[in-house]
Amino acid sequence: MYNVAHKELSGWQAKPPVRRAMKKSPLALVGEYTSLGFLLPAATFVGYAIGYLLDKLFGTHFLYIVFLILGSISGFVQVIRKVQQDTRGNGS
Repeated sequence: MYNVAHKELSGWQAKPPVRRAMKKSPLALVGEYTSLGFLLPAATFVGYAIGYLLDKLFGTHFLYIVFLILGSISGFVQVIRKVQQDTRGNGS
């Protein structure tokens, strides 16, 4: 039978994996930030397209505005998340 208490008493402890921050090349950073430039308009367009299709499906004329706003909000949320992730990694 495996005895966990015996292992703990003998001084064995699991060590967390070491994460080393790898520095990204300038070209990789340019690619990441360029994608942010496409993210906001793409999310807005997808929201508009979903709203437009739902308007055609249900015969309404207001859903495209609702989904356009939701798409814009989701684009801003993703941009903010990316910026927070990058600034957290730099210690700022």
